[in-house]
Amino acid sequence: MLTALYASLCALVIVKLSLGVIALRRKHQIRLGDGGIDELHAAIRSQANATEYIPITLLLMLLLELMHVSPWLIHLAGISLLTGRLLHASALKTNDVKKRVLGMQITFFLIIALAVLNIVYLALGYFSS
Repeated sequence: MLTALYASLCALVIVKLSLGVIALRRKHQIRLGDGGIDELHAAIRSQANATEYIPITLLLMLLLELMHVSPWLIHLAGISLLTGRLLHASALKTNDVKKRVLGMQITFFLIIALAVLNIVYLALGYFSS
């Protein structure tokens, strides 16, 4: 199961982002919310954004993998997912709008492509029965 590899790597990314939030909360002695601190707000959004987009993308990847698509397609999707999420996370930390947009574009394109591929593979499987 190749998706398990990318799910595991994404889990580590989410843990890293979570630890960043925890460190900033401790540094600024903020228990809840962002306390109006931009750096903490960006870290919280980076973590939240990862948890919003990674699960649906991994689910779409897994469904394709269960339909026995080519392994290279799963690797391409996994690498794209990690690239998009890491670009986005680093852009929020550095306030790099171009990198942030690129990270989101990669992520949105990937989700759309995976959704379309799932529909196509389902349709091909359905009509060939």
